Amino acid sequence: MNLAVWSGPRNLSTALMYSFGSRDDFEIIDEPFYANYLIETGLCHPMREEIILSQSESVPGVIDNLTRDRSIIGKNLYQKHMTQHMVCSVPRDWLDQVKHVFLLRHPARVISSFAKKHNKISEEDIGFKKQVELFSEITKRGLDPIVVNSEDIRKKPEEILTKLCNRINLGFQKSMLSWPKGGNKKDGVWASHWYGSAHKSAGFSGPENNLPNLKGRNANLVEASMPHYSSLLKFAI
Repeated sequence: MNLAVWSGPRNLSTALMYSFGSRDDFEIIDEPFYANYLIETGLCHPMREEIILSQSESVPGVIDNLTRDRSIIGKNLYQKHMTQHMVCSVPRDWLDQVKHVFLLRHPARVISSFAKKHNKISEEDIGFKKQVELFSEITKRGLDPIVVNSEDIRKKPEEILTKLCNRINLGFQKSMLSWPKGGNKKDGVWASHWYGSAHKSAGFSGPENNLPNLKGRNANLVEASMPHYSSLLKFAI
């Protein structure tokens, strides 16, 4: 199985990748289109040059790896994707060959967390609009994407992960609830900048506190993102 998990940044996405990486039947791959995204957009993200040098620039080559028959290898592939990385140079036909999960988090939490690492946040940076576009496209292809709310995972990790596993025809494994501190050898090179909290974790960290109170431009961005978030939240398992 090839499992594509779509979110924006700061969405519990690294923790969920570690969770599946703790299973005995999965390998993981971390944001395989990131380098292509930076090249095509010209964006100046932290560690831009290191990221570009660390990944293949061949989109067909990346897609071939994401869609190959995993039965020969003997392990499934968990693919952590950022929705905004699906730029124009990435064709869409490969979407038919993988299973899809959409991971959500409240925009106020996403933007508050992202702002601590990156200035001048745009709507494109956080990926909510692109997430809805991809969900719609995948649904129109008849692929029945699954939606998971990260807050539900943090509140009831075993229950929600069991539901998720059932939807993708897998058995839940207790190993999914914990992982070694310090990160994973399959982390992207950008982990040193972005994954500080995840590297300190050894499991899901429990329910979050009250929503952050944002002001100014970031508050406006939360307001603009809420309709996209709400439109997907109603499908959450």
